[in-house]
Order: sequence, then structure tokens, then C-alpha cells
Amino acid sequence: MPDPSPSVSISAEREVDARQRLISVTLDEQSIGRGAADQEHERAIAIYDLIEDNSFALEGHDGGPYALFIALHDAKLVFDVRDETGASVVTHILSLTPFKRLLKDYFLVCETYYAAIRTATPSRIEAIDMGRRGLHNEGAALLAERLKGKIRCDSDTARRLFTLITALHWKG
Repeated sequence: MPDPSPSVSISAEREVDARQRLISVTLDEQSIGRGAADQEHERAIAIYDLIEDNSFALEGHDGGPYALFIALHDAKLVFDVRDETGASVVTHILSLTPFKRLLKDYFLVCETYYAAIRTATPSRIEAIDMGRRGLHNEGAALLAERLKGKIRCDSDTARRLFTLITALHWKG
């Protein structure tokens, strides 16, 4: 007779995985710099994609799923993590200093990209977009590193979270 424990273990892993995720993401309206239509669209897509597919786990906490409130406060990034009932679980505050140069470069490339999609050749647009995606990946990796020991997330989740962090800085 086969040992039933592997299926129990797999089932328990799936249950844990189902809990280690975000079920909602809210950006602080007081912190948000409104962007152009392209930027607002990108933010809405990032939130939608993030909710649809993410991996988000708090170190040392086996709860979840989670609701995330992202804000800027005194030039710091605030990740207010709550449980599905809205009860506070933990708040992580990160310095934005390590992100300053990256955000400046990212916005400069984004401005160039948005201007280029209206007039530039396809090869020029592709080259600019490759640079933009490279900076976006760098931002996601930096975010994952800054969250190390606090929050675990996969690379796609880190990318979408970085998109939302940029949304807090858009000046419009």
C-alpha cells in the first residue's frame, strides 16, 4: 500500500502557497503623484496583474493572504501589511535613498520612451524599451534585496511592486 504522507505534504504546501499571496493592494492617495494616461494605465495593470498572480510571504509569519497598503512618508517607503480582515500584521519602512538614482534614470528613460512611441522608428523604440526594462529589472532586484529578511516575493511580484513604487513618484 502506498504511503499517503506525500499527498498530505503536497496538499499542505498548496494551502500554504495559497495563503502566501496578496489579495489587495492600495496606494496611499496622499502620496501618489498623478501621472499621464500611459503611466496611470501601467499602474492599473500592475495592480491587476499583481493581484492575479503573486507570491508574497512575511518572514517568520505563516499567515496570509495579505492586503498591502503602500505609501510614502517622510521620504521613506511604507509597506503596511494587513491580514484579509484588515488587521495590521506588520509595517516595514524602507529608505528610498538606494532607489534615488535608479528612479531618476528610470523616469528619464520612460519620458524618452513615451515620446519615442509617437515618432521614432520601431528599432529605436525597441532599443529604448530594452533600456527601460533593464532599469525596471534592476529596480525589482533592489527592492527584493531591501525586503530580504522581511518579505519574500518572486521576481514578477517584485517587478510589479517596483512599478507601484514608481507610481508614488510620478509627477504628471
